[in-house]
Amino acid sequence: MPVRKRFGQHFLHDPGVIGRIVEAIAPQAGQRLLEIGPGRGALTFALLKVLPELEALEIDRDLAAGLERDLRAAGKLRLHVADALQADFVELRGGGARLRVVGNLPYNISTPLLFRLIDQRVAIEDVHVMLQKEVVERMTARPGGKDYGRLGVMLAAYSRVERLFDVGPGAFQPPPRVWSSVARLRTSVTPLFEIGDAAALRTVVTAAFSHRRKTLRNALHGLLDPAAIESCGIDPAIRPALLEPAQFGRLAVRWRQANGAAASRTE
Repeated sequence: MPVRKRFGQHFLHDPGVIGRIVEAIAPQAGQRLLEIGPGRGALTFALLKVLPELEALEIDRDLAAGLERDLRAAGKLRLHVADALQADFVELRGGGARLRVVGNLPYNISTPLLFRLIDQRVAIEDVHVMLQKEVVERMTARPGGKDYGRLGVMLAAYSRVERLFDVGPGAFQPPPRVWSSVARLRTSVTPLFEIGDAAALRTVVTAAFSHRRKTLRNALHGLLDPAAIESCGIDPAIRPALLEPAQFGRLAVRWRQANGAAASRTE
């Protein structure tokens, strides 16, 4: 079956890597697993060896048809032909247990898909995904590092992210030009630290990392003045990349308070 470049397809085929992923997921009876992008079914059928059933989202209709014809899927694979970026995971969950999401994600949609999964975390227990190595480095970066930025902070508000292991290009067909990594995200329905609300955190973090070489005073100009930043116990003269995620949360709370007060005065 031909590879469709527009879907960013690189099919996992290495049995050793597949085994390590299944071991990391450690599926248990009664859990509901949902695979994003099963492709040719390498991970799918490995999971079905230890699970009575599996759900999957596949955007490529030809690949979906091939999976449905495979006898190993009969009566065990519930396949949804849909775009994961548009999928309603709350609806997919229904009234059942929270979903355990797994997948080898196309590099070209990895970041927006991660944000979508976090936005619908009420339906998701955890996520095990294969991503471009540099994306996982950004997801797990600590303050002060070159990879630390918006992605890591936003994920930290609602999940605990762990880098599990790296995977070389030879594990895929066709091989990508970059290395990959497998990551685990354990999601939390409620924020792991105070953030005001998701929109407030997004506003502050986006502004801060749009000017990451500037001081916090300058990066947040128009959002928070130096006195407001200091009221959060943060030095306005430091750079955004030195702040812990929870410190961004405090700034977001302060901005939400100020923004709410300003809105009430105009009513």
